[in-house]
Amino acid sequence: MTKKREHLPEKLVDTIIEALKNLKAVDIVSVDLKNVSGAVCKYFVICNGTSNTHVSALADNVEDETLEKLNEKVWRVEGKQNAQWVLLDYADVVVHVFQKEYRDYYQLEQLWADANITCIPDVH
Repeated sequence: MTKKREHLPEKLVDTIIEALKNLKAVDIVSVDLKNVSGAVCKYFVICNGTSNTHVSALADNVEDETLEKLNEKVWRVEGKQNAQWVLLDYADVVVHVFQKEYRDYYQLEQLWADANITCIPDVH
């Protein structure tokens, strides 16, 4: 039986961002919720893809990279069936991969405006 390695949430966030950048996710942001009262986790990572296929591929790559590099398994996945908004829950870090119109509609960044939001430059 192998013991699961514990990683800082920041290391998980970095690995998730790299996985998203590798498949050219659009408008990646990291939302630091550690100092926000009532927050459901420590970080959100939010991005969007350009199609259902792209959203699915981004979510799959995050799962693959976090497992391979950190031995971290996602706790819960929602939304893969329609790939309009896929949520990957890693407990301390929650990843939201949207199609643009759904991201624009739900505006998660505005809901957590008290948090420290870091925009990650797009890969060209």
